[in-house]
Amino acid sequence: MTTLRITGGQVLRPDMTIEEADVLVDEDEGTILAVDDPAAIDDVEGADVAAELDAEGDLVIPGLINAHTHVAMTLLRGLADDKPLDAWLQEDIWPVEAELTPGDVRVGAELGILEMIRSGTTTFSDMYFEVDRIAEAVEAAGVRAVLGHTAITVGKDDDAAAADVEESVAVAKALDGAADGRISTTIQPHSLTTVSEDALGELAEAAAQADLPLHFHANETADEVHPFVREHDERPLSVADDLGLLGENSALAHCVHVDTTEIELLAETGSGVVHCPASNMKLASGMAPIQLLLDHDVPVAIGTDGAASNNDLDVFDELRDAAMIGKLAANDASAVAAEAAVAMATTGGADVLGIDAGRIEPGAAADLAVIDLDAAHLTPAHDLVSHLAYAARGSDVRHTVCDGQVLMEDREVTTLDAAGVRERAAEHAAALVDRAGDD
Repeated sequence: MTTLRITGGQVLRPDMTIEEADVLVDEDEGTILAVDDPAAIDDVEGADVAAELDAEGDLVIPGLINAHTHVAMTLLRGLADDKPLDAWLQEDIWPVEAELTPGDVRVGAELGILEMIRSGTTTFSDMYFEVDRIAEAVEAAGVRAVLGHTAITVGKDDDAAAADVEESVAVAKALDGAADGRISTTIQPHSLTTVSEDALGELAEAAAQADLPLHFHANETADEVHPFVREHDERPLSVADDLGLLGENSALAHCVHVDTTEIELLAETGSGVVHCPASNMKLASGMAPIQLLLDHDVPVAIGTDGAASNNDLDVFDELRDAAMIGKLAANDASAVAAEAAVAMATTGGADVLGIDAGRIEPGAAADLAVIDLDAAHLTPAHDLVSHLAYAARGSDVRHTVCDGQVLMEDREVTTLDAAGVRERAAEHAAALVDRAGDD
């Protein structure tokens, strides 16, 4: 057994307490062996220390979890801003996405993964297409990912719609467990309004039969929810439950416009919610009732959504947004407290995605980020959990570790050629926009 030892730091424990401790990692298994004082770590049997990572004066936290994004949309960053969701999608995003090539998706994924490694995110859950190319980028970069092909049936003939549904199921089955287990998968109906009821039921049944999770958008905007209620005379999540889409293996992105009955339904079924506050604000989708969801013990995670509607993939930004907008939504300064926001990006993300990460404790996945506290905006250190929620930035991350492997050391990414990734991404983005403009 070879090990990696993170030395000299303070450690954020699952109960949000902080203690001085070293972290010992089994590099072969990709798990945490021990979290203890240096003398106790010295006594761990069978540990042949192969490497040490200096965390002197730093804070060691679980690698952050971005539980909902569209990683290859980094190529569309800044392309279309300041529009409501429907117009933004139909007038700007979908026409450009129609021109994306598999190579574009691979390069866009690399750029997004580079950004996430540099800001301490070790796991992301993605909804997109050309998923095999995203999986290639994940395997090369060393991160953890939950991937799937997103099925859409509206605007397609019967054959094309059926093929998209079949692809979502086939991709999930084929890629589950790839990249030495760092990739898991979900079956993905895009949303309750962009997939027919027959297809939604088919995807739910396929997920149950294959014992695979579901991931879909739900109740994102009022313009989506109100027509749905008029047409069905039921709330969207009630229909989703009837179709078999809710349950402990389901992750629903956004859930901005949910009422009390839907929140109770989420709680009863154990369904998870992924909160995307920056995207919700930028697209004026609304303020999700996060504190009410937490009060009902609904599992809540944090997601950035895509870089086209955020416009970055820094989960620290999302933490701060979640805490701030949570207070506005509840009209209560104590709502979505710092501890709750940090939990959503760590333990909450792991719980919603069904992965054994987000916690620094023996046996958990060795996914870690080391925060350099030597900064004016992190001084004084009255409350480091408060700093994580309200003051820390992705640029404060000094080291990033995933599955026991060092992905970034002293701000240098070790698994990707950062300059090359940025150069290729800029070239692909320019060519993509040119193609879209010619149509």
